[in-house]
Amino acid sequence: MIVMTPRPDPELDFFVHRGERIAVRHRPANEDQATILFLPGYGSDMTGIKASAIDAHCATRGLGCLRLDYSGTGASSGAFADGTLDRWLDEVLAAIDTQSHGKLLILGSSMGGWIGLHAALRRPGRVAAFLGIAAAPDFTEWGFADEAEKAILLRDGRLEHVRPNGSVMLRTRELWQSGKALRLLESPIPLLIPIRLVHGADDLSVPSAIALRLFDRLESADLHLRLIKGAGHNLSEPDQIAIILTEIDELIGRIA
Repeated sequence: MIVMTPRPDPELDFFVHRGERIAVRHRPANEDQATILFLPGYGSDMTGIKASAIDAHCATRGLGCLRLDYSGTGASSGAFADGTLDRWLDEVLAAIDTQSHGKLLILGSSMGGWIGLHAALRRPGRVAAFLGIAAAPDFTEWGFADEAEKAILLRDGRLEHVRPNGSVMLRTRELWQSGKALRLLESPIPLLIPIRLVHGADDLSVPSAIALRLFDRLESADLHLRLIKGAGHNLSEPDQIAIILTEIDELIGRIA
């Protein structure tokens, strides 16, 4: 087990993009070191257990770490109901272009994996590696319990689902429409950078079959998929975080 020594968070900062204040925390990299860009999942922000552990890990190794909250989440301005995949992707690209420099390793958690893959495709000169944690590409297509749920969404413009922890997950028609334009799993994904995927074998939110489809579609020859037996979707237990940090170190070694 890896035990992380608590370290102060980098100062909360903001940049303005299309009228919204996008919250970021940026730990600068030492000279010639890469930066980890952490992208949270749907409805999550940069204060989670994984994000904080990754930032602390970067601090011990002189790596940069850039975290952000999408508009409508966390400390960023905006309404969550206005969020769409293309809007959040645009914010991530703006963060890459204005808040960082040098080589990037994108680490995308759940929906952040979907957005991160598109960011890597759009910034090939900057993104040197990718790590997907329970990555959820195309979840607006396969993430319905049945066709009745999808019909309700298209009829009413929104669909609310109560999660096991009691929180409510909102999906909107606009989110679904943006996802249609950003689907990845129907054709080869022309990313040739080193890629690692970590997924829980018992993930009920993003079935491991999605990880296998993504593995099949990615064209990189430097691609590994690690399935963790007995693990669910969050991958926030100490031994699971240790695996994620090991994968980060391995990828950094590949792009150094």
